[in-house]
Amino acid sequence: MWLIFDILRQFRERRIMASTQATGRKGEDIAHRFLKKNGFHILTRRFRLADGSGEIDIIARDGDIIVFVEVKTRLTSSFGGPERALGHEKERNLVRAARSYLLKMGAEWSQARFDIVTVVMANPPVISHYRDAFFPGRAV
Repeated sequence: MWLIFDILRQFRERRIMASTQATGRKGEDIAHRFLKKNGFHILTRRFRLADGSGEIDIIARDGDIIVFVEVKTRLTSSFGGPERALGHEKERNLVRAARSYLLKMGAEWSQARFDIVTVVMANPPVISHYRDAFFPGRAV
């Protein structure tokens, strides 16, 4: 059933969004299903700070750890993998948004982990999951 809703939403988004935004949203849907299939409990998607300065694509729970997931999607990997598109400024914005979320939920910073899920839109999509992508070893 969720697949039908994803397809309908993606069809609508392709009509009203720029193609790169629609591709990104489709990649987030694929990453969401991938994480659920691998035992993650999804807490929220597209968490955004009130001032718009930081956004987290997916927030999930992996056991006792709260995982902040950045999803990077590309149509091809001809110019390098999608994970290369995560710069220092984006990292800082993710950390700022994660701190805000943890504070709001009353959770400890030591319970946080940052993952990256990349999606290359081949047929079938190629998905890579980079656990503990920055601050390695802190909340394993």
